[in-house]
Amino acid sequence: MKTRRLFYEDVYIQEFEAIVLSCEEKDGKYHVILNATAFYPEGGGQPADKGMIDNIPVADVQYIDGELCHIMESPLEEGAQVVGKIDWNWRFDLMQQHSGEHIVSGMIHEKYGYENVGFHMGEEIITIDLSGMLTWQQVQEIEKKVNYYIWMNQKVNIFYPDERQRKFIPYRSKKELTGEIRLVEFPGADLCACCGLHVTHASQIGLVKILSCKKFRDGVRMEMLSGKRALDYLSGSTEQNSQIAVSLSVKENETKEAVQRLLDEVYDLKGQLAQEKQKSFEVKAASFAGKGNVLLIEDTMEAAEVRKCTDSILNTCGGIAALFAGNDTDGYKYAIGERNGDIKELVKKVNKELNGRGGGKPFFAQGSVKAARKQIKALFCDFISE
Repeated sequence: MKTRRLFYEDVYIQEFEAIVLSCEEKDGKYHVILNATAFYPEGGGQPADKGMIDNIPVADVQYIDGELCHIMESPLEEGAQVVGKIDWNWRFDLMQQHSGEHIVSGMIHEKYGYENVGFHMGEEIITIDLSGMLTWQQVQEIEKKVNYYIWMNQKVNIFYPDERQRKFIPYRSKKELTGEIRLVEFPGADLCACCGLHVTHASQIGLVKILSCKKFRDGVRMEMLSGKRALDYLSGSTEQNSQIAVSLSVKENETKEAVQRLLDEVYDLKGQLAQEKQKSFEVKAASFAGKGNVLLIEDTMEAAEVRKCTDSILNTCGGIAALFAGNDTDGYKYAIGERNGDIKELVKKVNKELNGRGGGKPFFAQGSVKAARKQIKALFCDFISE
């Protein structure tokens, strides 16, 4: 490799000078190789750095054919001395996320023996896939332990043991490694093979917040945030809770109970509304008593209401009941039934001629059509009275 990797010498370098060794155009982009760089290339689960070289944006940084390559929209002159500037906010955020993930994974591995089998560092959420199951109570215990460790401000050790030394070091690794191996140690919390960038002291992570832990394949997938992301998340949640408290006229520590009371009230009101609607369906059904086959076209209703109303009419009409609810613009939901009857052919005809889809049992079916009211009436006019 031609490029001196300044990010491994001092992770806090934000600006540097370098010489352009080569600049080649490939697929409309310019691949620039420098004699030294502080730009970290994508690797070890960590995205590439962002920033500028001589005020030209760096689109990506990758290892290509063994060389550390800066991918740029505009060319740089070979042999020129240039100045690179790292987007420090982006870099430090990724360092916080990556370091927080190491401590969480290491402590879970130590206590439960689970392996980190998947890791994704997104721009919003960090996910960790673990090889075993965890309860939410266990996750909360890990979170407390992780944050206590962070506050103790342990110094992070990064070293390159030789092959003989590695035989005696119990480090985590997803695969068998050979050659030079870079180990990142959070003393007492984690020791892992990693090429990514990390904080130099644990306190620089700030805090870790685990958001969720759900079953995934043979283990769990955990979502988490570290550092400023965690602070922003908690600040946003606090502000949201404050607004809810104002809306419900309660104290901020009473929102949970207030929301539950509101949900209980809504549930009761929905029950009362359903009862009133059922009564209205029965009144409507009574008006069709003994009429035989019936077609009814109503304004928009929920699918469940269409079904219940049709079922009520079937109790009185003594024939086929067909209810369509909606409008010519949006279409109509339908329910068609006949007690102890067979309406399969009728439903097929409705779906075919009214651009519909739906089905059900031989004696009852539901679906929707894209047709006009007059088309519905025309289809049923020969054997159903409205």
